[in-house]
Amino acid sequence: MKAKKKSLTEEIASTIEAKLSEAGEQSRKVKKAITKSAGRLADEILNIFGKEEKKKKKSAKAEKKSEKKAKKDAQKQEKNQAKAEKNAKRAASKSATDAESANSAAAKPKASSANRSAKTTASATAARRTPAKSTAKPKSTASTDTPPSNGNGTSAPAKPDTAPAQ
Repeated sequence: MKAKKKSLTEEIASTIEAKLSEAGEQSRKVKKAITKSAGRLADEILNIFGKEEKKKKKSAKAEKKSEKKAKKDAQKQEKNQAKAEKNAKRAASKSATDAESANSAAAKPKASSANRSAKTTASATAARRTPAKSTAKPKSTASTDTPPSNGNGTSAPAKPDTAPAQ
């Protein structure tokens, strides 16, 4: 960096001195001012070039990174597509085997169905022997202690249970 700066400073100073020498001789003071200004100018130019190089490197890095990401995304998409195809194939074969098993089950009666029907009838007869519990309320019978009502909200007098004489 220092070598670049020194060579650039000398080039700038010599170019300016060459142009000024056409006008006449320069004093030592003028030559010193030209060299000093050329050094500052060289410094500025190198800073600008350095920034541009950094930007180029940064953009190259970003481009490389984006290419790498695009490549990775493409691989990921291929992998996902392969998985989707595999899943679709698996689902298709599963539905085909399910359909075949359903067809075979409908076509062939199972041998154990006779055993199953025998067990069912045995449990059904056992269920018939035991009376079912009723959840309905029992109706009142005539042997209750409350007298029947006569319809107007008062109770009717109790009648003796006597049969008519004949």
